[in-house]
Amino acid sequence: MFEFLELERPLDGVTVVSLARPDRRNALSIALRDEVSDVLDSLAADEACRAVVLTGVGPVFCAGFDLHEFTIDDIGFQTRLWASSDRFHRTVLEFPLPLVAAVNGPAVAGGFDLAVMCDVRIAATTATFSHPEITFGDVVYGPLHDAVGGSVARDLCLTGRVVDADEALRLRLVSTVVAPGELLDLAVGRAAMAARAPRAVLVRTKAKMIRRAGVAGGPTLDL
Repeated sequence: MFEFLELERPLDGVTVVSLARPDRRNALSIALRDEVSDVLDSLAADEACRAVVLTGVGPVFCAGFDLHEFTIDDIGFQTRLWASSDRFHRTVLEFPLPLVAAVNGPAVAGGFDLAVMCDVRIAATTATFSHPEITFGDVVYGPLHDAVGGSVARDLCLTGRVVDADEALRLRLVSTVVAPGELLDLAVGRAAMAARAPRAVLVRTKAKMIRRAGVAGGPTLDL
């Protein structure tokens, strides 16, 4: 059904969505972003789904946007690129059910954003987080600010420095750090804890979180 995603339902109410473009370090091309948006839209309408785990296939969680696509000199393509980007951010930010990021390796630039836009982050000891794109483009700042506070968010966004899993735990960027082999089971277990609640309650609770975050309306790259 999807070219660059793998889907699994390990437990009742829980869906695992894996970015599956390991040859490109799970870089977020237009095609991959659109597939993420499509699958989340589908799961949002699926009454059997109550929580979702996002992770990456291979040693990298996500290397961010596919920078090769930014070099393609075609107005139509660039229009698609930015429309895809905005839809991707909006779909993740406004997903109406719990999202758990199982960060299995480096989460870089847009991959860092993807992890931060999830509700809960669990990291393997191999995970790192960084915003190197500060040297050439905008960072999605608001969700990171909400997760770790202004002082830490400004440090990470303005310096682009790499944060390892242990520091991420100290900064409260992630809730738990575990060995790589334990990551997915723990993330699924955390999602299953959420999935015990009635779906309607989860939807109402997520709606409160989204309103509180103030992410509704406007271009998502302005966040």
